[in-house]
Amino acid sequence: MIRILLADDQADIRTGFRLILDSQPDMTVIAEAADGTTAVDLARSLRPDLVLADIRMPGLDGLEVTRRLTGPDAVDPIPVLVITTFDHDDYVRTALRDGACGFLLKRSGPALLIEGVRAAMSGDVLISPQITVRLLQSLTPPPPEAPAPTPSRPSPLTPREEEIARLVAEGLTNAEIAARLFITPGTAKTHIANIQSKLKARNRVGIAAWTWQSGSTRT
Repeated sequence: MIRILLADDQADIRTGFRLILDSQPDMTVIAEAADGTTAVDLARSLRPDLVLADIRMPGLDGLEVTRRLTGPDAVDPIPVLVITTFDHDDYVRTALRDGACGFLLKRSGPALLIEGVRAAMSGDVLISPQITVRLLQSLTPPPPEAPAPTPSRPSPLTPREEEIARLVAEGLTNAEIAARLFITPGTAKTHIANIQSKLKARNRVGIAAWTWQSGSTRT
């Protein structure tokens, strides 16, 4: 059973998330917090498997909650999945830098919320697709005006893996990749794990960054 702590200053949001998560046979919400200070205290005393934290909360905000619970200086870290209305790039980068195991927008819907929790529990990082695409586009350098011919380096990926990497770069979830390619979500997850290993990518963002920077999105 995945034990979850909800941290959000809006009671209706917490209620909605609780209904979604408690509907899953392997998930249960064990506590709620309406501010960041309470969230940190409850997390340290109850030791949930995962904390779902909003960014803008009284006391400590969600970024500080993330830093204290799972950041580089955290002792005995507790995973934090950030779920917020605000998709500012600085928030995303700060949360991921401090160890957040995902960054989802509240408008992403119940399916992505559930997938985000499962991804966190399997050691993956899930980011709302619209954020992923925008961040990765900003990483893509503009093409030079007159590019000099250079010998192309062979891709370490198989054609199938390159296809899946392109879909990751588009921001698709495992379930969406599976539906697009007529494979099971488990097979999609296995392919992505193999891609991460070959590229030495830490997570899906690393896969997508390689795809954009290698020009594979244009294939």
